[in-house]
Amino acid sequence: MTTETSAGDVPALSRRAVLVGGCAACAAALTACSGYGSGRPAAQPPPPAATGAALVAKADVPVGGGVVLADKDVVVTQPAAGEFKGFSATCTHQGCKVGDVSNGTINCPCHGSKFAIADGAVANGPAQKPLPERAVAVSGNEITLA
Repeated sequence: MTTETSAGDVPALSRRAVLVGGCAACAAALTACSGYGSGRPAAQPPPPAATGAALVAKADVPVGGGVVLADKDVVVTQPAAGEFKGFSATCTHQGCKVGDVSNGTINCPCHGSKFAIADGAVANGPAQKPLPERAVAVSGNEITLA
């Protein structure tokens, strides 16, 4: 790199040195500003309801459907008459709460993932993992956590 001296013997920078320095500063600024994700912490599911806690009346869980109990992080489904299943209400894709149960699937409103009501398996992505099962039991006319 060639430098020229000006009055007072202070070296003057070449245009190339200024350009390289400017590009390096921009790259450093972009690197500092970049990151992965939204910058927000991932949503944490609420603590699970206690074992034996009543979740929902049997009559409120339709055959071939289910109910989302987001405040308890549970989805209760009834794939066949008298057969009740429980799953986490937190989508395995990015942690959103599932929104509803319809047409044989548990549906996440965030990115369109769908899970089978019988076993929580992924029926439609982008989720890659099934909903974790939550053990439920019938106690009288209520569905409880087992």
